[in-house]
Amino acid sequence: MIFFTRFHKPHETATLASMYKPSNVGINNYKSLITMWEENVAIVREVSERSPGVTYQELLDADTHPVPNVLRLESTKSYGPDEFPVARYTTREWHEVEKEKLWSRVWQYACRVDEISEIGDYYIYEIVGKSYVVMRSAEDEIKAYPNACLHRGRQLKDYDGRCSEIRCAFHGFAWKLDGELKEIPANWDFPHVEGESFQLPEIKVGIWSGFVFINPDPDAEPLEDFIGELDDHFKEWDLERRYKEAHVAKVIHANWKIAQEAFCEAYHVVATHPQIMGYLGDTNSQVDVWDNFARVISPGGTTSPLLKYELSEDDKLRTMLDVRHDEELPVNVPEGETMRAVAAQMSRERWRPMAGDWVDSMSDAEMMDSIDYTLFPNFHPWGAFNRIVYRFRPNGDDHRSSIMECIFLAPYPEGEKPDPAPIHWLSDDENFSDATELNMLGKVFDQDVFNMAKVQTGLETTQKTGFVLSNYQEAKVRWLHQKLSEWCEEE
Repeated sequence: MIFFTRFHKPHETATLASMYKPSNVGINNYKSLITMWEENVAIVREVSERSPGVTYQELLDADTHPVPNVLRLESTKSYGPDEFPVARYTTREWHEVEKEKLWSRVWQYACRVDEISEIGDYYIYEIVGKSYVVMRSAEDEIKAYPNACLHRGRQLKDYDGRCSEIRCAFHGFAWKLDGELKEIPANWDFPHVEGESFQLPEIKVGIWSGFVFINPDPDAEPLEDFIGELDDHFKEWDLERRYKEAHVAKVIHANWKIAQEAFCEAYHVVATHPQIMGYLGDTNSQVDVWDNFARVISPGGTTSPLLKYELSEDDKLRTMLDVRHDEELPVNVPEGETMRAVAAQMSRERWRPMAGDWVDSMSDAEMMDSIDYTLFPNFHPWGAFNRIVYRFRPNGDDHRSSIMECIFLAPYPEGEKPDPAPIHWLSDDENFSDATELNMLGKVFDQDVFNMAKVQTGLETTQKTGFVLSNYQEAKVRWLHQKLSEWCEEE
């Protein structure tokens, strides 16, 4: 069943996507078609159907430790028509709309506070052909500036680093760290330039849990308001008290949404990651949607309902640890216990040297489950000790390629915080599995990336004008497109 927030004839919903066939969309009428699409994307779908097998909440009922309230929350929502337009991935026109309506107005993660910890430290953040300098301008102050000299427009900074002033390499115009004009070489020739009017313009900055966000829109709401209740969700896990253990980035030959959406549902596990079906309840994932954020929680230590045979508790553990059948397990699951509980305790002991006795208050769910949050449009912090943070963005101004980043945020023992890891850029010929700091996760990423360019090619080739999403399992992808519609709508 589908509920409509506006009245439309049923056949209109089914045929709207057909108008988005790239060959049918001219530049002159593209914006009017977007407007028509916005009116239809506000459909709210009924999502009562669920996968057979144990539900996520039933797994929580059997936890050996107290479960935090945040995991008991449920917010089931699903948006949109039966099909969404392929043009969102394939046309330059839609990319230009995103540039104007989304990336120039939305809060976006730039760097960690630790990466600009000393006065004068700066980090360059780039998005859709624009560049920004995010800088520690004072001990308790972080500012961001457009990366452009006010004289002739040359980029002020070419790479991350530390400086005592902001000096253009072209003619030598210079500014203090707080943006005040410091020097104009041969200033006698610029009587028309007044210091006040030559202050570097500032970009809005916000900080959440050790992450530095920027927003190019001077009228943007405060970051705290944009994040909303997400802050309450993460109070359990304190991401500020983590250090950047690893940071791996790679250019993907697909639109940024194709890369991102591969990590927004577990439905693909059966075909893309069949080796993990023995210990991941893929189709029993819980999907929750709020306003500017959503999450998918995929339970670990339980088998996929799509698996055609039963596994013993020991075999579930063997599958998770990737131990061959002719090898001994490091530990066996005692009779009457579950692999989920045993593996959770193993995880507690693994993290005890870094996190101390904090691990004893963590539930089996926090030790075992993939708790994948997404803050719109492209920021993915994971809950508990998963360590993972993803970011996906367009690769420069190219709508057919993107940058995928995986960051590990790890706890550390009491004392001095370790320095943040530098970005490890993978070349076109390198795989994520070549980044040894990602451990076994790199192999999983390789499986995901294997699909991405082929999805882009398929969408460029298909004679279908829309793509189809499930009601519940892909509800997070539906939410992303609903939010895109809200941000990119015509005024």
